[in-house]
Amino acid sequence: MPHPSLLLAAAEATSRDSGPGWILRTVIIVGVVGAVLLAWFLLRGYGNQD
Repeated sequence: MPHPSLLLAAAEATSRDSGPGWILRTVIIVGVVGAVLLAWFLLRGYGNQD
């Protein structure tokens, strides 16, 4: 069995580079906020025009 400090070093190295997780999360949040703003902008013209 490898030494525990080697396992901790390997775990730290892999946790530092988490991959595209934060980029994907940012893209999803910006997309949802953009869709809500676009829907609001398009639907505000359908109010009462009296």
